[in-house]
Amino acid sequence: MVSSLLIPRVYGTLATPPDDAPPGAYSVRMLDIRREKPGWVLEAGMLLPRRPADIFPFFADARNLEEITPPSLGFEIVTPPPIEMAAGCLIDYRLRIRGIRIKWKTEISAWEPSQRFVDEALVSPYRWWRHEHRFEEREGGTWCTDRVEYGVPGGALIHALFVKRELLKIFEYRQRKLTSIFGHGGESGAFGAEAAAAVLSS
Repeated sequence: MVSSLLIPRVYGTLATPPDDAPPGAYSVRMLDIRREKPGWVLEAGMLLPRRPADIFPFFADARNLEEITPPSLGFEIVTPPPIEMAAGCLIDYRLRIRGIRIKWKTEISAWEPSQRFVDEALVSPYRWWRHEHRFEEREGGTWCTDRVEYGVPGGALIHALFVKRELLKIFEYRQRKLTSIFGHGGESGAFGAEAAAAVLSS
């Protein structure tokens, strides 16, 4: 059975698996939201046991975003296929937040195959939304990073009451789905406390 290792950077600590954990018993993940004025930053990272060139094509197909988004959001891509992912590409979505239908338009502002890409919201419920995806080859696979910089109408109160919790749920779901698709980083070898710390400090 695979256990997920969530590493809460917000506290400046590493939660590592026990040294006697069997090989493949843990996947290594981190997920954190912190205040960076004037908005917030979400950072999520996980180790997947594949090379960047094997993982990136999944993200290059915009239709796969539906697969890694919680069904409760009713996420739907409106832009007709085929969608040629490249810098300047525009993609329209529909989704449901707390029962309210929302329109979302994204622009791909950076596109570097097998390394990184950036999507920025032109239309969304957020004041701003910039999402950078990075793929870095590490020992044992690829460290996949999401960094989202965003602002919230209503400020800190609305963020604390509604937004933070929902975003954490969305990205936790995303990480679980990606693990189910690509496997977990522990497949390529033992992951004890030292290895977990090394992944995050490198």
